[in-house]
Amino acid sequence: MSQDINGHDGVTRVPTGVPGLDSIMFGGFLSGAVFIVRGTPGAGKTILANQMCFNHAQGGGRALFVTLLSESHARMRQHMEQLSFYDASVIPDRLYYISGFSTLEEGGLSGLMDMLRREIRTHEATLLVLDGLIAVEETSSSDREFRKFIYELQAHVAAADCTALLLTNGSRSDHQPEHTMVDGLINLSDTTLNKHKQRELEVLKFRGSGALRGRHPFRITDGGVVVYPRTEAILAVPSCVDQATNNKVSLGIPMLDEMLGGGIPEGTSTLLLGASGTGKTTLGLHFLSRSTPTEPGLLFGFYETPERLMLNASTLGLDLKGMIDRGDVEVIWRPVTEQILDDLAGTLMDAVRRRGVKRLFIDGLNGFQESSDIRDRVLHVFSALASEFKALGVTMFLTAETRNIVGPGIEMPFNGLSSVAENVVVLRFVEYRARVYRLLSILKVRGNGFDAALREFNISSDGIKLLDTFEGASSILTGFGTEPSPDRASQPEAPEITR
Repeated sequence: MSQDINGHDGVTRVPTGVPGLDSIMFGGFLSGAVFIVRGTPGAGKTILANQMCFNHAQGGGRALFVTLLSESHARMRQHMEQLSFYDASVIPDRLYYISGFSTLEEGGLSGLMDMLRREIRTHEATLLVLDGLIAVEETSSSDREFRKFIYELQAHVAAADCTALLLTNGSRSDHQPEHTMVDGLINLSDTTLNKHKQRELEVLKFRGSGALRGRHPFRITDGGVVVYPRTEAILAVPSCVDQATNNKVSLGIPMLDEMLGGGIPEGTSTLLLGASGTGKTTLGLHFLSRSTPTEPGLLFGFYETPERLMLNASTLGLDLKGMIDRGDVEVIWRPVTEQILDDLAGTLMDAVRRRGVKRLFIDGLNGFQESSDIRDRVLHVFSALASEFKALGVTMFLTAETRNIVGPGIEMPFNGLSSVAENVVVLRFVEYRARVYRLLSILKVRGNGFDAALREFNISSDGIKLLDTFEGASSILTGFGTEPSPDRASQPEAPEITR
């Protein structure tokens, strides 16, 4: 069952129904065309093809799955039954399985072609899967005979308006004549990244249409194949026009808002840098505390579960649980294990669009970094995300942990980090006479003036409280402060909660 996908080229498409894959191919495969799907054994070809067939049948189409391998249909279906896309009700009326192994052995390529023509016509198939193209190649007496088979199949499926997928293990080299004949070539691979594996899908050829270039990671889950389009590719251009304003967004800390001239500029990205324990998460919770039904908030984090965050917020006088219960704030927690960067970015983007989020707090840019297959990719991904968020009017707050706790300078976790944010706020520790002070400074606010003073702050049961300018820190960049003035030293100290 084909449909016309409007947007990129307006051609008739056959949607796959595979999460992420249709986005990569701008709507799906071309109707009446032939595509080769290749990959090593275990790459996921058979699962992907079965998933497409079931989705196609459930959408009203008719699929024909022809195997040329020795594995029985009963064994293959037994494996597919474990996946949620499997639907026995569409078999055999809308999805029909047939083995062509004996026909190929006895009748050769001509016998197999006759069978395919007959079965496509009998079942009125609009999607054909031929699993085992390598068997056709091995049966061919020459490359010419093999190419002739592909040519005849291509002519027949075009006349029948049936899209064909030819599955092969990719034993032949990357440059074979049949690749020039078919309408598309999709490659599945299993790439080694450090000590773990990552499955990737790449559209190497797509005649008559565009496609998102590059290798896109995918998983095989209980629901089948899930593809995660590369974030830089799918967000290469923002989805809407940036509506720039002069509005300011409160950070929930009056003195800090005052230092910023009324708050952070709306629709900008703010990078919050600091060592572990300086109060980055606490400041972000203050920012989220101003979320409302018309200005919904989202916390996307890696290191603290929602339950732990609610407990910590309550000790600061912030009712995060109430905000969540009212629907003003949503918390998404993803543990830092074997994550996929594009999965994280896609989940984040979907959550922002789903609720129309205006206040976004990403607690742990380092979590994205640890999930990246290529270290420098995080900057490109967040550049694309920041442009999209800006166009959507989202004010983003993101934290990044610096390497040094107390010491000279600010050691960035990786180079170029400040390029993803218009604003930069730094939290740091300074040591003096066996006491550690927390200090806050604003390094950059693009397009706006700000108070550049270095201020001490406390974290108490009332949250963050900024004190007067820390004038005694004449050598602050060394990580050590001089003795505070008598007036300041005589001030009572607020009780601190170390986080």
